[in-house]
Amino acid sequence: MSMINYASREINCKLVYYGTGLGGKTTNLEYIYSRVKPDTKGKMISLATETERTLFFDFLPIDLGEVRGFKTRFHLYTVPGQVYYNASRRLILKGVDGLIFVADSQVTRAEANIEAMHNLYENLETYGYDLQTIPFAIQYNKRDMPNTMAVEELRAQINPMGVPDFEAVAIEGSGVFETLQTVSKLVVQNLN
Repeated sequence: MSMINYASREINCKLVYYGTGLGGKTTNLEYIYSRVKPDTKGKMISLATETERTLFFDFLPIDLGEVRGFKTRFHLYTVPGQVYYNASRRLILKGVDGLIFVADSQVTRAEANIEAMHNLYENLETYGYDLQTIPFAIQYNKRDMPNTMAVEELRAQINPMGVPDFEAVAIEGSGVFETLQTVSKLVVQNLN
């Protein structure tokens, strides 16, 4: 889980954006990266092969304060969207401190959302992680698209635990920071 760097007096926490292919995970990270102050963030790194891409960057939020005299640095990751990259998805989950599931709100993506959520549960289980104890939120992205499912229907399909959830239009930034702040605060609470 979180790593402590005594030299820099930082606690490093890993947040992972999980979900369907083309659901908005990368768009979330790109939006966040474009809005975080340059002196508080690292470089955006893209680990790309011919067929998959994983993004990563870290930042030091100012508004979350310190934990026992340590600053909290968040490392944000996306997983490859397609379930057939399961080995990469599982590896990225190792040591996770908080999760954001990005669901595609379009009716045509309902099955993909359910499949990705089941895949998340399976991959967490391989490490013995329990989603009920990991800070977790769901983002219903692409709310601006035609033919979107009602939020109540999305909740019934992929949020039976009733975790915090948010409507979003990641490309415009709507709901992006609200989702991130909620999970970040939950992670910091777990550290105390």
